[in-house]
Amino acid sequence: MRVILLALTVALAACHQTNLAPQFADGKTYVYKYEALVMGGLPEEGLARTGVKLLSKVWISAEAENTYTLKLVDPEILEYSGFWPKDDFSPATKITSALAAQLTTPIKFEYSNGVVGKVFAPAGVSETVLNIYRGVLNIFQLNIKKTQNVYELQEPGTQGVCKTHYLLSEDAKDELILLTKSKDLNKCQKRIMKDIGLTYTERCVECEARGSNLKAAAASNYIIKETATGALLLNASGIEIIQFSPLNILNGAAQMEARQNLTFLEIKDTRSAPMNAEYLHRGSVQYEFGSELLQTPIQLLRITNVEAQIIETLNHLVTFNVAKVHEDAPLKFIELIQLLRVARLESIEAIWNQFKDKADHRHWILNVIPAVGTSAALKFIKEKFLADQLTLAESTTALIASIHMVTADLEAIQLIKSMFTENKIQENPILREVVLLGYGTLVSKYCAENPACPADLMRPIHELAVQANKIDIEGLIMALKVMGNAGHPSSLKPITKFLPGIGSAAADLPLRAHVEAVQAMRNIAKREPKMIQDIALQLFMDKALHSEVRMVAAIVLFETKLPMGLVITLANNLLTEKSLQVSSFVYSYMKSMTRNTSPDLASVASACNVALRILSPKFDRLSYRFSRSLYVDTYHDPWMMGAAASAFYINDAATVLPRSIVAKARSYLAGAYADVVELGVRTEGMQEALLKIQEVPEDADRMTKMRQVMKALSEWRATPSSQPLASVYVKVFGQELAFGNVDKAVINQLIQLASGPAMKTYGRKSLDALLAGVTLHYAKPLLLSEVRRIIPTSVGLPMELSLYSAAVAAASAELKATVSPPLPADYQVAQLLKSDISMRTTISPSVSTHVYAVMGVNTAFLQAVLMSRAKVHTNIPAKIEARVDIIKGNFKLQLLPVEGVSKIASARVETFAIARNVEDLAAAKITPMVPSAVEVSRETFSSRISRMASSLARNISASSEDLEGDAQSQLRSKAIQKRMCAESLTFGIKACSELEYRNATFIKDCPLYSMIGEHSFLVEISPAAGPAIERIEIEIQVGEQAAEKIIKVINMSEEDKSLGDNNVLLKLRKILAPSMKNTTSSSASSSSSKSSSASSKSSTSSSSSHSSKASSSSRSSSLSSSSSSSNSSSSTSSSSRITYRTKQQINAMNFTKDHVHQHSFSRERVNSRSSAYSFENIYNKAKYLSDTVNPAVTILIRAVRADHKVQGYQVAAYVDRANERLQIVFASLEENNHWRICADGVKLSDHKIMAKLAWGLECKEYETEITAETGRIGKDAAVRMKITWEKLPESMKRFAKRLSDFLSRYTKKFGITKAKVQNVRNEIKLSVAAASERTLNVVLKTPQRTFYKLGIAIPVSLPIGEAAAELEPYQKNLPDQLIYVLSKATAAECSLVKDTLTTFNKREHRIEMPHSCFQVMAQDCTDELKYIVLLKRDETQKEKWVHVKINNVEVELYAKDSAIKVKLNGVELSQLPYNQPEGKFQIKRKSDGISVLAPGLGLQEVYFDMASVKVQIVDWMRSKTCGLCGTADGEIRQEFRTPNKRLTENAVSFAHSWVLPGKSCRDASGCYMNLESVKLEKQVDVHGQKSKCYSVEPVLRCLPSCVAVRTTTVDVAFHCVPAASNLNRSEGLSSIFEKSADIRETVEAHLACRCTAKCA
Repeated sequence: MRVILLALTVALAACHQTNLAPQFADGKTYVYKYEALVMGGLPEEGLARTGVKLLSKVWISAEAENTYTLKLVDPEILEYSGFWPKDDFSPATKITSALAAQLTTPIKFEYSNGVVGKVFAPAGVSETVLNIYRGVLNIFQLNIKKTQNVYELQEPGTQGVCKTHYLLSEDAKDELILLTKSKDLNKCQKRIMKDIGLTYTERCVECEARGSNLKAAAASNYIIKETATGALLLNASGIEIIQFSPLNILNGAAQMEARQNLTFLEIKDTRSAPMNAEYLHRGSVQYEFGSELLQTPIQLLRITNVEAQIIETLNHLVTFNVAKVHEDAPLKFIELIQLLRVARLESIEAIWNQFKDKADHRHWILNVIPAVGTSAALKFIKEKFLADQLTLAESTTALIASIHMVTADLEAIQLIKSMFTENKIQENPILREVVLLGYGTLVSKYCAENPACPADLMRPIHELAVQANKIDIEGLIMALKVMGNAGHPSSLKPITKFLPGIGSAAADLPLRAHVEAVQAMRNIAKREPKMIQDIALQLFMDKALHSEVRMVAAIVLFETKLPMGLVITLANNLLTEKSLQVSSFVYSYMKSMTRNTSPDLASVASACNVALRILSPKFDRLSYRFSRSLYVDTYHDPWMMGAAASAFYINDAATVLPRSIVAKARSYLAGAYADVVELGVRTEGMQEALLKIQEVPEDADRMTKMRQVMKALSEWRATPSSQPLASVYVKVFGQELAFGNVDKAVINQLIQLASGPAMKTYGRKSLDALLAGVTLHYAKPLLLSEVRRIIPTSVGLPMELSLYSAAVAAASAELKATVSPPLPADYQVAQLLKSDISMRTTISPSVSTHVYAVMGVNTAFLQAVLMSRAKVHTNIPAKIEARVDIIKGNFKLQLLPVEGVSKIASARVETFAIARNVEDLAAAKITPMVPSAVEVSRETFSSRISRMASSLARNISASSEDLEGDAQSQLRSKAIQKRMCAESLTFGIKACSELEYRNATFIKDCPLYSMIGEHSFLVEISPAAGPAIERIEIEIQVGEQAAEKIIKVINMSEEDKSLGDNNVLLKLRKILAPSMKNTTSSSASSSSSKSSSASSKSSTSSSSSHSSKASSSSRSSSLSSSSSSSNSSSSTSSSSRITYRTKQQINAMNFTKDHVHQHSFSRERVNSRSSAYSFENIYNKAKYLSDTVNPAVTILIRAVRADHKVQGYQVAAYVDRANERLQIVFASLEENNHWRICADGVKLSDHKIMAKLAWGLECKEYETEITAETGRIGKDAAVRMKITWEKLPESMKRFAKRLSDFLSRYTKKFGITKAKVQNVRNEIKLSVAAASERTLNVVLKTPQRTFYKLGIAIPVSLPIGEAAAELEPYQKNLPDQLIYVLSKATAAECSLVKDTLTTFNKREHRIEMPHSCFQVMAQDCTDELKYIVLLKRDETQKEKWVHVKINNVEVELYAKDSAIKVKLNGVELSQLPYNQPEGKFQIKRKSDGISVLAPGLGLQEVYFDMASVKVQIVDWMRSKTCGLCGTADGEIRQEFRTPNKRLTENAVSFAHSWVLPGKSCRDASGCYMNLESVKLEKQVDVHGQKSKCYSVEPVLRCLPSCVAVRTTTVDVAFHCVPAASNLNRSEGLSSIFEKSADIRETVEAHLACRCTAKCA
């Protein structure tokens, strides 16, 4: 009972509770003291901050029921820019006075039960001031529940509708109600926020789950007292914190702090009078954006006369960016953009009309207009183009830039739409492409900001696609690309109409259209992934579709972030997949995805990891010809930053050139990602066109060869059904900017342009201009980025995060050419080749780049921001004079000094706290974020690394001592300065770099604090100490006059004089060296422990066959001994066996010579003289060839000094043709500098080359010998390179050690076998043996290890064996050899040896050939039918016949009298080789048979001899051929494909399907067989029903009136129907072959037939 009474009492008390929301009585004015401030900076004290404060009194009085007036009385604005908390706010009297009228204008608002309703204000109150009032009203927004003390709700406020927590408590002593309200501003139902420049980015939710870069929260405390007239708000104080960092905020962040305090003062008995003005409804308590959208945060402009200010800024940019770019040009460029955004279209028109005829002003205007990004700017470009005031190039560049920079709204979309129908746009394909693709881009941008964008926007494009279908394929592809750019879900239905296997309109479309239709779904997948997954999966699972369509569908699937179930579905499908192209592509995609580190694809990566456990690793063994996909990425969680790259290699015929290559790059930053760039290329007809280029004589000139290439292109464009050579597209931020096809029209235009008179006229005008002198100036401004996020604060002032980057590049050039002797008036261009041409050029390229990162308050009236500003400026002037004399073979390049330029590159990064207002810009306060340095440590670094290391060590130790000695409170930033210089005395140049920085890491060591502060970097170039350098010359002289250019003669006499006494010691050492070597060798031989090493070393220096065998035996003995020694020390017997086996393999791969060098002096010396002796003998005869021959080439690199002293370098090349010797000497031109590099090479024979590389003082400090020779490893042809040395620099030894360690670490990864063997010291041998035409065995021997790998596949055929004989006709033409080797390597080969057929895809199976009937061995399966190869077995002579049909020519190859004969169109050829007059094909003898070659028609070779038939097709015919040999597409799982495209499982049935049936039993060919569908002789049960069955695969049967004399069995598929039904045969034989297969049975097939004499 007591419980019930207590409950009733509580309920009654609750019913009588008063309203706790503030009440304002009629006829009274409530006076409050109001203080609000917004301040930004780092949270630690002692650093600079910026802010703005508002002080005022607030008067509130009742106007009507639930309507009140609010007025600010005595408002005062204060600014802050200083070091917190030391400095104070300073009054901003001018801006206070300027805004006083607006601030003191009362507003009206609706208020009931603590909820603020509508807000009313006069039109004269700006949105910025009204937002300040909203900040005051936000305090009174109180949703107080009477029955709950703790609760949460979504509450409207200044920042939006956000999750708000309430806590009510009571102070019983003072009879006060205490209320606490807090908001999580990261969890808002509707967060008021404005993003600019982020439409191309996608939010990465998974990245934000790992870390955040923006967090915000607010809290308020209220003290309320209940009075007789209602609740009275005594005090309200609130704080809002916004933290931001470009990296993860857990590693340090800047913050904006907003505070409000409202204190009750008094109640006046009079009501404040409202203003006598019309009050308009101006929204609610929620913030509304105003003029801050037009105000850039990096500078505050006072705009009084916008047109005059635009002209002034434009003139500044034009004037100060001519010779070189001004350092502040990017800031001026941004200022011009801001002014043009404020200007009206009429003002822009007036400025254009004033300056359009001035080239420099016109150029700047057309570059800045697109960056304005307004509809007015887009309209301006459109109107000027239609009025013929812009050129095509100007219109194209301006439109592309404007479309991607304009703010996407309905007005801009309509502007672009209206350009569709303009004739000038329709007539120009480039502009039409730009406009249509741009329309899709604008729709995409608009829908990104307005999710409920109407589907009507895409209706014109859908209609365009319907109109273009089947009539204009290129128009359809264009429409699909536009829909792909837009990514609107309403386009999915039109797109599906063109998807193969799904849409009704897709059947007659080419493959390109199918691929584009699938690609068009990629952007839609970002909005509707589930919908796209269903369609893409359906496309991928349809195995009847082209493999490229299925692979593109797989790309789309993975981009939808597949769930685990679908990934497993794909993996399971691959287990039964027939297409190896598809299998290879998806498997490689999954495998590369398992290495993913980016958060957004982590779920896909884990799913792929599971899927790989299902799949077989055999997919890894597929060759490079199969399709591949690659994905690599890196992501760093603490920085929330990363990058990813993916590449797709799509092939469908296993050709060398793939059908398509796509590469894409993605970047991650601050919780978002964007597909930065994507490039796609389709090769299509390129390979075919390149390989069709006919042979050109070796002695033909370059122009003749170029004409041959042009002829090949002309023949290609004349072929009616040829595909485009190639096509390419470029996407930026997921939007396709441009695409193009290299098709017949493009080739025609290029040929006409190259051969037309316009090109010749243009070339002559350009040459005349150069002779007269040309001065060029060019400047290019770019707004690289404009990214803004504007967030309202509780005070009502906006907080903005911005990133601006702009660059201006400028270059000026002066060019003047002179020709000697002077050219006549009617000169020909060919005369230039016989003239002495000199070109003098002065060029001055410069670039200035500014980057601004801003956080703070930004309005049109005042700014209080933190700004990090980076300025990068480069200026690299150069004066160059070049001279070419082709007749004399002289080229000279002079680099002249540039006066007055020392600083060539500078970069400066500074961070400031800025406070300024538009009324007093001169009084702007700019405070560096980090205080001035108290301690400065300056370090000057020389170019020596050791000194740098010691200085750095001293600095680190000193810093450690400082930290230990000082207290944390006394820490101050240190300005660190570092200077490093390097100079070249030879060329008189000194370069210095200077680095200076001071940051906030003394407070917190993290990336953000290291960026904040001041950083500067400077690169200077100045003359080095010493005499002045007038110029630097680079001169090359070729031919007989090369000797005249020699400055420093190097010969034996010069060497003797320079060395003096030291040379005597060197000669003595040279004399004693051989005896020392002999002593060492004999000593080594006498020692049993070193016998193997000595014998090995001795064997390598012998050249006789006897010595080689002994050497081989010795090495074998050595390795066996080493092996047994290794075995004895091994821990287990199994490892010993492995080591022994490895040593046996190494022994089997010993290199043996099979040649004798040509420099032997007599037959007696052949077996006693080594190749090294011959080389030394030639070398000792003339150490420097300058004593005997003149140089062939002289290169001088020298500095011309004011005192005419010679310094620089000289390179001379000498050729001794008698000894086939080449010598190159690199030497300093200084008189007393004898350091040189000498390279000597001698061709000892056609199979051996030996070289010596020496360097150092007189080339005697270090030397190496390099020998390259051919020989054999076992029976395989091989080549060996051997490097020996006596002494090497320590740096080279360290590098060799690192390289050896690297090889040792990665041997297992690359399948390389490593053995630890003691080989010859100071010697490296690399042996490469040709195991076959397409595989190599490689052995590398170092002093302590041996590495080898067997069976390395190579992509070309080596010229050995048959290939060497085939290359004989091309011995004198290296390009033809390369082309032949490449074509042979890429060709697909099919062979028939007896009854074993090896297909193009290297699959073997036995076939039984029918007698006297032709079978299609291979044919061109395109509409062109360029060739067909027929094969038959003669019934009487049991011999094979081969018929080759090439165009309209028939070639018959047959056996007669144990020889192969040839008939051409029925006439036997008596002489071979035969070359067709048109050059289409060739017939020649080869080995024991005859070859027919027609590579230009796709038939590489048909070879026929008594034992075999071989057919080779060129690479570009892969997948375009068919027949017994298959399609050559690499798809071994789809090898048995019949002429009607059915895939059979039986080799015999497949072979019979390619038989050409006989026409009648009296056919002269003797073929009496036909292909029939046979009925199964027995009834079978199919699905529980008695059925009769007919074969759906053709079976060979004798013609009527003929009987079989030879048969075989064949397994074929049958289609079954109920036994009672009649199979409809009215459709003919082909219809049954198209039926589905129900069962497989064995039936009889005929191979030979005999017909009666009475046959029909």
